[in-house]
Amino acid sequence: MTEHSLMTFSRRGFVLLSAGSVLSACVSVPTNKGVSSGARDETAAALPMVNELRRSKGLSTLSANSAAQQAAIFQANRMVKAQKMAHLIGLTDSFLIRMKNGSVPLPAAENVAAGQDTVERVVKAWIGSPHHLENMLGNYGGLGVAVAYDGASKNRPYWAMVLCA
Repeated sequence: MTEHSLMTFSRRGFVLLSAGSVLSACVSVPTNKGVSSGARDETAAALPMVNELRRSKGLSTLSANSAAQQAAIFQANRMVKAQKMAHLIGLTDSFLIRMKNGSVPLPAAENVAAGQDTVERVVKAWIGSPHHLENMLGNYGGLGVAVAYDGASKNRPYWAMVLCA
């Protein structure tokens, strides 16, 4: 792991989280609709790097996906608001419900990170982490990447990548 913080959301975690989402289905869960955005979409900058990686492994390339882009923006903003890097923020959060509410084509995966000051550095950090790399090399077709800055913590960047069918 690099000096910066990283988290991944693997397929195993997806199965466990799916079971948890059934238990929390009766509780209100935030959606990405109607959220004001301080985050910046970085998909266009990240896409060539991710596709170069995928091509080097003999995999198909990804395309920008507007639902994945909005989901990444939403998650980056949530991390800034919570002032923490996490996939799940709050007891009622559910990755699966968040993706469904945002109309993100499933299956989907998410990488998050904090502290890297450029898209090149965050993609390199994700490539250097086995679980993040697994997500980026998964059977996906769409991508969204976003960054949001936390003014309360000296403009610390929070990154989110959403990969989807």
